[in-house]
Amino acid sequence: MKNLMKAAVFYGKHDIRVENIPVPEIKGDEVLVKVAYCGVCGTDVHIFEGDKGCAEVHPPIVLGHEFAGEIVAVGENVKNRKAGDRVDVDPNVLCEACPACLAAKGHFCEHMTGIGTMVNGGFAEYVAVPAKQTHLVSAKTDLKAAAMTEPLACCLHGIDMCGIVPGDKVLVIGAGMIGLLMLQLARLSGAAFVAVSEPVAAKREEAAKLGADLCLDPSAMPAEEFEEKCRGYNFNCVIECCGLVKTIEQAVRAAGYKATVMMFGLTKPDDAISLKPYDVFSKELTLRSSYINPYTQARALALIESGRVDVTGMVCPPIPLEKLPEVLSDEKMRAKGKFVVQL
Repeated sequence: MKNLMKAAVFYGKHDIRVENIPVPEIKGDEVLVKVAYCGVCGTDVHIFEGDKGCAEVHPPIVLGHEFAGEIVAVGENVKNRKAGDRVDVDPNVLCEACPACLAAKGHFCEHMTGIGTMVNGGFAEYVAVPAKQTHLVSAKTDLKAAAMTEPLACCLHGIDMCGIVPGDKVLVIGAGMIGLLMLQLARLSGAAFVAVSEPVAAKREEAAKLGADLCLDPSAMPAEEFEEKCRGYNFNCVIECCGLVKTIEQAVRAAGYKATVMMFGLTKPDDAISLKPYDVFSKELTLRSSYINPYTQARALALIESGRVDVTGMVCPPIPLEKLPEVLSDEKMRAKGKFVVQL
């Protein structure tokens, strides 16, 4: 094993550098994973822009929490993993002892450790993680697909709270990677009709390939006309996947009677929406939000391995680690689709 490895180290706002750092040493309950692929998440972008993201970040740190690879070493206390195992990693390490964990609300763990946000993560050749955070990936599954387990797990938690039942009509706002996953999960939940709102033609085309019954271009008409058109469908659920103030507000206005509005997209910490309580009252809306991926990682991997969810849609060709700073700083480049770093 070499002593140094290549890693992208985040030093502060707009400052991420690819450099050589020591290969991490593992503790008794940890494994050393040779990273194959690591996805670039919206949270990574928020952190790069100086925002908090889902956890407090203290540079210097190696970001990256959507990753899969191969175990190359195991700690002395690890019994259920071995060198050569192919794994994906759940990046949220719970203490399993605080009141939130004991109440099965582990995503609000008082002592959570976030791999790739609080400790070094997957934008590196190697990463040390607790063995309990790893999930075995079958030989038939591409590790690039397995690296998408964490974002799908987050989507699963969100879809669970949407309360979709067979026969429902669902609107997904935004057809980036997350929106395309939500589209598929809505269909798997039994939705009889799923519409997607997306201004980018290529993303609408991908949504159609993945089974969207209707693809709307919100930029092709005035906002009032678009929202009125949406209300005509009386959507039972609207899932906002952009994390923008204007689209969250639009989701509330586009929802049907007794609908659930899922505010899934991550906004900037200080963003605020303008909401008319009467709009909520008069349609008896339920407003929901979703935070990370509690207890859904194994289910997400099962969906990927079974082929029930396609995680390849809108994934761009893999990039080398050296190109990561460019992707994080170029919004137009990121608009082309989901970027994944190949290590």
